[in-house]
Amino acid sequence: MTHAKTAAFTEEQQQLARVAKGLAHPARVAIIQFLASKKTCISGDIAAELPLSRTTVSQHLQELKALDLIRGEIDGLTVCYCLNTKLLLEVQQQFTAFFIEATSGAACGPDDTCAC
Repeated sequence: MTHAKTAAFTEEQQQLARVAKGLAHPARVAIIQFLASKKTCISGDIAAELPLSRTTVSQHLQELKALDLIRGEIDGLTVCYCLNTKLLLEVQQQFTAFFIEATSGAACGPDDTCAC
């Protein structure tokens, strides 16, 4: 049996990979964008805003909660969802640094020929 060798990577690399995987579905991106556009916690029916069933939206919300990108607190019979802006800002800085590093070297660009 093989085991994932995630321990060989930095915590930052692991976090970037987890978040990238978590955002790898357009429904989860749409949920984040919807919550961001409201600028407040939402205790209504998020599924009414997306072209997906309630069950599917619920599964995507659980994925985002598991990553701590959103928070959900039970308020009676409803759940109030909001963004974890502290974590989102941290991830934004990490992704920005990642893309700056990835694009600032001597790597081939769209108009360059590869040195291979």
